[in-house]
Amino acid sequence: MAEHLASIFGTEKDRVNCPFYFKIGACRHGDRCSRLHNRPTISPTLLLSNTYHRPDMITPGVDAQGQPLDPRKIQEHFEDFYEDIFEELSKFGEIENLNVCDNLADHMIGNVYVQFKEEDQAAAALQSLQGRFYSGRPIIADFSPVTDFREATCRQYEENNCNRGGYCNFMHVKLIGRDLRRKLFGRYRGYRVSRSRSRSVSPRRRDRDYDRRERDYRDRDRDYRGNGRRNDRDGGRKRHGSPRRSRSPVREGSEERRARIEQWNREREEKQ
Repeated sequence: MAEHLASIFGTEKDRVNCPFYFKIGACRHGDRCSRLHNRPTISPTLLLSNTYHRPDMITPGVDAQGQPLDPRKIQEHFEDFYEDIFEELSKFGEIENLNVCDNLADHMIGNVYVQFKEEDQAAAALQSLQGRFYSGRPIIADFSPVTDFREATCRQYEENNCNRGGYCNFMHVKLIGRDLRRKLFGRYRGYRVSRSRSRSVSPRRRDRDYDRRERDYRDRDRDYRGNGRRNDRDGGRKRHGSPRRSRSPVREGSEERRARIEQWNREREEKQ
């Protein structure tokens, strides 16, 4: 029985633990969810909830006064934010992933996930963020159970054919430009290798793939209107080569994470 429960932990078959919180660190039901949200007591990943506020927050592509916004200005605004967050949090250790959600649902909008190389680095960053503000708004930070972003990210969005639009329950990761990515992550030794899907992919091909995905993203960003859905103009092209989001080597699989969360639960029960 115990072996069966461990095998379904964090999946749709698990009627006790929330699979969305397990994979994404966020759930649209929040505290009203009928399943448990097992919040980790330590993790290499931090979640900064609803931290990024894009200038077209009310209606995509339009500012608060109802005037259309240049997509380049929106991207510049985002990259300024991304660099601010990266530079501040990199003081505590090496950052392996910094992902910002482009989703529109309340539990996902503006979420920032930062994954450090070591758990103690994340713990130091979390302590420093307590009581801090960004752009006049309090920073709400906590440990996240997400350690493998491949399980958390919407594959259809990467292939440019997610029909749920901005209200998808999986991460739609917002891209930064290639030059900024090199500037920020290039300081770390082994960056070019660790962030490629395949070690056989050449740097030139990887950069070319990233540029293609960046162009796709800009096209998709211009298509967002009203309810956050977009027009699929190119019919969902298949991806080739490296992914558009940054990758790190897999730190631990689902079984290891399930065992870790079970350990957190036991420690929490012992303290009570």
